[in-house]
Amino acid sequence: MTLKTLAIVAALMFIAVPVFAQESGAAAAGTLLAVPFAMAIASSLCGLAQGKAIAAAVEGMARNPGAAGPIRITLILGLAFIESLALFTLIKT
Repeated sequence: MTLKTLAIVAALMFIAVPVFAQESGAAAAGTLLAVPFAMAIASSLCGLAQGKAIAAAVEGMARNPGAAGPIRITLILGLAFIESLALFTLIKT
């Protein structure tokens, strides 16, 4: 990694710190039932998205075996982004 890329990543990490700020206890008590529903919705939709992404990647590799390497790299990156949505829901709730 270059120094410029490292500086950009460090700046984005410092900008994202307020995302983890917590609410007061009174506001958090009312969301007791919403947490399981939010995680259920996020997990199910992420599972559907991952299944669709894997199916499309396998079909693309079957049609063009020469492009399997770049497709695989893109698939892994896409799956990481999809999975991060469920993790962000877990952290937020």
